[in-house]
Parts: sequence; C-alpha cells; structure tokens
Amino acid sequence: MSSKYEIVMGLETHVRIKSKTKMFCSCANALELASEANINVCPVCMGFPGMLPTLSSGVVDLAVRASHALRSVVQETSIFDRKSYFYPDLPMGYQITQLYQPVAMGGEVKTMVNGELRTFRIHHMHIENDAGKLVHSGGKTLCDYNRAGSPLMEIVTEPDFRSKDDVLGYLEELQKLMRWCGASDADMEKWQLRCDVNISVRLQWETKFRNRVELKNVNGFASIGRAIDAEYTRQVEIYEAGGTIDQETRGWSDERWVSTPMRSKEDAMDYRYFPDPDLPPLHLTTEFITSREIRELPIDRRLRYLEEYKLIDDDARILSENIITSNFYEELVNITKDPKKSCSYITTILFAIFESHETKLSLTDIKAETKEIARVIQLVNADELSSTNSKIVIEKLVFEWGQADSWVDSLSLRQKNDLGALESIVDAVLAESQAQVEEYKSGKINLFGFFVGQCMKKSAGQWNPKIFTDIIKKKLPN
Repeated sequence: MSSKYEIVMGLETHVRIKSKTKMFCSCANALELASEANINVCPVCMGFPGMLPTLSSGVVDLAVRASHALRSVVQETSIFDRKSYFYPDLPMGYQITQLYQPVAMGGEVKTMVNGELRTFRIHHMHIENDAGKLVHSGGKTLCDYNRAGSPLMEIVTEPDFRSKDDVLGYLEELQKLMRWCGASDADMEKWQLRCDVNISVRLQWETKFRNRVELKNVNGFASIGRAIDAEYTRQVEIYEAGGTIDQETRGWSDERWVSTPMRSKEDAMDYRYFPDPDLPPLHLTTEFITSREIRELPIDRRLRYLEEYKLIDDDARILSENIITSNFYEELVNITKDPKKSCSYITTILFAIFESHETKLSLTDIKAETKEIARVIQLVNADELSSTNSKIVIEKLVFEWGQADSWVDSLSLRQKNDLGALESIVDAVLAESQAQVEEYKSGKINLFGFFVGQCMKKSAGQWNPKIFTDIIKKKLPN
C-alpha cells in the first residue's frame, strides 16, 4: 500500500442469532441449509395479509448476551422500525429492524493485532429479520424463503480500522465472542456471519473523511482481505488520476478479484423508515439485563494467562479460543495450582489423543471428571507417577470411566519413594555391574543411563527414576 494514502474503514457485520425459531414466528431458524427450498415458512414470515409478528423471547435473550459480550450498554427500551424496499427475496415488502432506538449502544472489541492489543469501538447493535435467498439458474431467478424472517444482529463499528489486519483481527475476535456467549456459531461458510466493509482513502495528513464505498456481503476472511486490497488500490488510482470517489455500494467478485457498482449509497430517507405499528416497544427490566452479564471475555483470559500465569502467547491464545477449553483449563488450574503443567497436559497430551482418534473428539468427550485429570498432574508433581506413564493414565481417563489413583494402581504404575529401599537397589545394581562401573570411572560417562535403566528394571519400573539418579550420582565419582 502507498505510504501517501491512509485507508479508513468501518464495518457493518450481520450475525445470525442462534435461536430455535425465526424472529417473529415459530418456523425453524435457518441455522443450517434446509433439505429443500421453502419448507420452513408460514403466513407470518411470508408476509400474508392480516398476519401479525410476535417477537421471540429467545432472540431477545441471546441479543442481550451478545450486547454484554460487546461491552455495549443494553437499552431498557428499544423500538422496531419498518425499512421499506421491494425485492423478490423480501416477501413482506419491508424489513423489520431498529434504526432510531436500537437494543444496544456503544461498546468495544479488544483483540491482538500483530502482537499489539487493539481496541475497536462499537457504535451500536440492533436486531432485525433476514431476507430470503435468490437462486439464479437457467436464465430464471428462484426464491427460497427458508431464511426469510431469521433473526440477525447488525453490529456497526466506528471508523477505527486502518489496515486489513485490523479488520481481520476484529472479525476473528467477534466470531469468538459470539460463540463464547452462545449467541451465534458465526460460521462464515453457512452465512451465519457476513460483513459489509465501508472503505475510504485519504492523504495521511488529512483529518476529514472522504466519500466511502460499501463493499456488500463479503464472505470469508481471505476474501475480505482481497476485497480491501483491491478497493484501496482502485480508490488510490482514481485519486492519483485526478478523479473523485462516488459514495456507492459495490459488489465483490472473489472469482475475478474485482468489485462492480450495485447502487448509489442510500440514506435513511430512501427507505421511508417509520415505527412498526404491529410491534410495541421492547421494554427490558434491569434484572433481565444484569442477569445476562459476562464477567470475563476471551481477551481478558488470554491477557491473564500471559501476565498472571506466564504462559507463552500461543498457549494463551489456544486456551482462550473457546469457552469449553478455557473453563476446563480454569478448573484444572484451580485444583492443581500449576498453570503451566495444566496447560501442557491440555495442549500436548489431551489434544494429541483427540487428534489421533479416528473420530473428532473434544474435551466434552472425556469420560472421567476433570478432577481426575488434575489428580494425574498432582501425582506427577509428587513423583508418584512418571510423565511417560501419566500419558497412559490420561488415555484411560479419556476413554473409560474411573479414578486416576485406581488406574495407576491397577496398571502398577505408581512410583515408590522409599529412600532406603531405593538405595539398596542401587547398591545391588552397582555390585552386579563392576565392569561398567570401572568403565564409567575411566571416563565413559554415557554409561550413567545404563545404571538408571538397570535400577528401573530391577524395581519393575515402580520406583522413582529421579531418586535413583540422585543416589547414583552420590555413589559414583563425577
């Protein structure tokens, strides 16, 4: 990118709310693609005359949780408006949305961008119903209304983004937040998260914003990055040639890596907004709002793992990636009081077991209780179980019920730490290995491992190799 020009971006992100039903009727929400077109429809979401909408309480519940995840201020009163436009995928002839009094105002998303903690401001978040889907085939356009009426959150940011890394970092964190609070799976491949990118370019020393271009419904992180690069280049070339940028909406073709004009950018008056006469204002009690607050977000835990637990950045990122992994780690550390070893047993042992299994496994598939995994770590720290043998016990706990101590004893894996008994074994091994002792004394120090191995063999692997090592060091010269 040219150092002469600065890119300025704001985002409008649509996130599909993970409710069971659509926003204003009892039809199934379009979380997955239906087996055939137009099977999840009814007179309400199809806009039949005389049909009245009924707001889903599940949609409101998840929207409030998402607002807290965005650190927004949930409004005790919000109002639904009609946004009028005519298009084949909008059976009502208007969209029910919130323009003047949305459900949430303000907020922020904190995330790491290229190793730096960044904060991106949220202007507001409102809820609205989705349109249907148009399928163009054989010179005809077909309408599938399974998606029509499904609930969306539209999250509008301030123009805080100055690079595509900023945008992608924000979107990845937003996706994580929506999953963390349970409001949405935010799967881009299923169109549960799609993004409009508003882009303008100005000279580095300018303070005023220039006309912006909206790239509509760009889907996929890589595609968003390509669209930003292309639009930046297009606008710079126009300015360098002495031209001006029209405020407009453009469609992005990821196959051809170009954008094409769709329409001039509309203002609110073009949509003839007015309060929906069929829906009363949404009133939320203080108790309802506060009961859905979220104390810690993924970025809070990630920073705590770095600062308090002294984990490396990659481990802190992995352990705060989703709420299941993070809560499992929190519970493990609470029992073991050993953040680093708890991290290691998740990221290197448990994840390796899951990865090698023929079917996809996760922490929720572990048969034993979390406290039993923690007990394995405690046994290793107490030198009652070797690190190597701990993997055997962990695998038993993953796939079978039981307690860590029971598996350790039934498999004869418990290490014994009786100093007197261990010293007797060392004396016996050294007495039986006089030739090796003399070679060791003459300088063949690599024989040290031989003595430890013989001690472990004589003890049937049930005695502590660390103590054997210490005793042998005392009995043999350096």
